Amino acid sequence: MKLDSQIIQNIRADFPILEEKIYGKPLIYFDNGATTQKPLCVLEKIEYAYKHLNANIHRGVHYLSQKATEAHEEARSTIAGFLGATKREEIIFTRGTTEAINLIAFSFGEAFCQEGDEIIVSVMEHHSNIVPWQMLCERKKMQLRVVPMHENGELQIDAFRKLLNEKTKLVSVTHVSNVLGTVNPVDEIIRLSHEKHVPVLIDGAQAVPHIPVNVQELDADFYVFSGHKIYGPTGIGVLYGKEKWLNALPPYQGGGEMIEKVSFEKTTYNVLPFKFEAGTPDYIGSTALAEALRYISEIGLDNIAAYEQELTAYATQQLSAIDGIRFIGTAAEKSAVISFLVGSIHPYDMGMLLDKLGIAVRTGHHCAQPLMDSLDIPGTVRASFSFYNTKEEIDVVVVGRTGEQLDVIRAWGAVKFQGIPDVGSLDGSDLEVVEGGIVGYCIGVHDQAVISDNGDVLRFCVFENFSQR
Repeated sequence: MKLDSQIIQNIRADFPILEEKIYGKPLIYFDNGATTQKPLCVLEKIEYAYKHLNANIHRGVHYLSQKATEAHEEARSTIAGFLGATKREEIIFTRGTTEAINLIAFSFGEAFCQEGDEIIVSVMEHHSNIVPWQMLCERKKMQLRVVPMHENGELQIDAFRKLLNEKTKLVSVTHVSNVLGTVNPVDEIIRLSHEKHVPVLIDGAQAVPHIPVNVQELDADFYVFSGHKIYGPTGIGVLYGKEKWLNALPPYQGGGEMIEKVSFEKTTYNVLPFKFEAGTPDYIGSTALAEALRYISEIGLDNIAAYEQELTAYATQQLSAIDGIRFIGTAAEKSAVISFLVGSIHPYDMGMLLDKLGIAVRTGHHCAQPLMDSLDIPGTVRASFSFYNTKEEIDVVVVGRTGEQLDVIRAWGAVKFQGIPDVGSLDGSDLEVVEGGIVGYCIGVHDQAVISDNGDVLRFCVFENFSQR
């Protein structure tokens, strides 16, 4: 099924936040890589659960507890099916991708790692897939090895092969880069690792919302993702692990549901999946996440992937018309992410400008500072798309809401206010675009910002319209 304009409009109607106005302008939400918006069915599921199913689960004999338990465990089964897991016991609920990786880093490290061993990650990893392994390496006196990448943002697989050796205990890499959009060849990485009898963890936070994932086909040992990045609530995440590995690992935390029997002499741990789910589970979050997965499954991940690829290609083409634009990450296989810089404009300045136009993007290092250091840049502007985004929204970034070409993106880093002490009193009459000798006049100033650059105070305004003469 092709997601045509009518279907997209029907989908957008499921997301009430898309009707919000930002500074009086319709919201354009291009920050889906950070978190996705939630459809009505997910919001209603949360409300229904609190209204009709709210009770602590598993151990209660009363009706509400049993119904809440059933909903929670049905959610586990739904997620297992979504990922292609063979058993629902292989699905562990966490607070998110970060906690899932920390769980494996701690438990796997305790069970299988010792001084001199090595962990392999890639240069494009999110901090959440770097720092837990660094902590393990510090604790166990191990080494962290890093797979480099080519200039276009693709991993150097030959270098990865050379890093694999008898000291390698685990490989942990992202399925899709949150900065570059690169879809990594995780099937090949897993195959090469397994040839050396090395298990692999895949960070799927940026993959599962956009492409079909089957952990059995991948043969992944561990696969992790976050609910809030796939149209579910915050504070809930998933760790998939092969049964043999999860049984071999010690618990991450103690207390609550993860015990079978406790005495002061010895505690016996519970069976899977409960061994890794200490405390009261987020049974509201789990049921809402399952609802989100059912929602996108009805649309179809193949359909979603095709439409988002179309959006990404269109956005790349349209943005290419902006003078001085530089795309960061040009891999042959990309997901729905575009990172870019424009001339010498700082990404934060660009983000502020776009925000005043009602456009939400992400700016900065995107929790990937080592990647930015390798690229020798302070950060990027990142536009990340969802199936509820449209080409018309992309046009607004480049063309403007009135249909007139706006030069504000270029002008943002070039406009100075001369000799005006009070930003609040600006009327636009003293604007000077120092780039190219163009003099611009602001017709209806919407807002102003003061930014310090190397000690010089630069005063910027956001244009409703921009004219040249």
